[in-house]
Amino acid sequence: MADWGADLEQVEKKMQNTISSLVKDFAGIRTNRASVELMDMVKVEAYGGFVPLLQVGTVSVSDSRTIVVQVWDKSSVKAVEKAIRESDLGLNPAVDGQTIRLSLPPLSEERRQELSKLAARCAEEAKVALRNTRREAIEQVKKQEKAKEITEDDLHRISDAIQKVTDKYVENVDDLLKTKQADIMSLNAMPK
Repeated sequence: MADWGADLEQVEKKMQNTISSLVKDFAGIRTNRASVELMDMVKVEAYGGFVPLLQVGTVSVSDSRTIVVQVWDKSSVKAVEKAIRESDLGLNPAVDGQTIRLSLPPLSEERRQELSKLAARCAEEAKVALRNTRREAIEQVKKQEKAKEITEDDLHRISDAIQKVTDKYVENVDDLLKTKQADIMSLNAMPK
């Protein structure tokens, strides 16, 4: 029988990467409080290409509703302002020298609903990725069984183990989504 422990670890590692990616996606979805992670998805046209905002300035939170971007290079201020305006964040930058202040207006009920749906789409994409990882792993096990590297009993045992791992990560996605949607729908603007 082939050793499937290491392969199962690889499956778990891929699934954990999917969860990490989802957490990063969720960080970029606005809630009712300011968060440095909101700026992670903003790309600025600078240095001959598009670079993440964090490569042209420092991002901080001054209070529960204000994000401050300190641009390092004065010549990049306009590009940073433009990138923020054109992002899907709906923020209006206020420029003061090399400092850009972003005041987060309270989210309307309609906007919270839209953001909640966006979070649900991200979660569904993560579930699809998890199921694809499961499918690929099970196909690999079936090939091993066909090549007589493992028995049919091994095939079922390993497939069950892969399914259990998948179920665990799908449940993790559901929990993360529930938490994110509650955060989005919350009217409170509590500092983190």
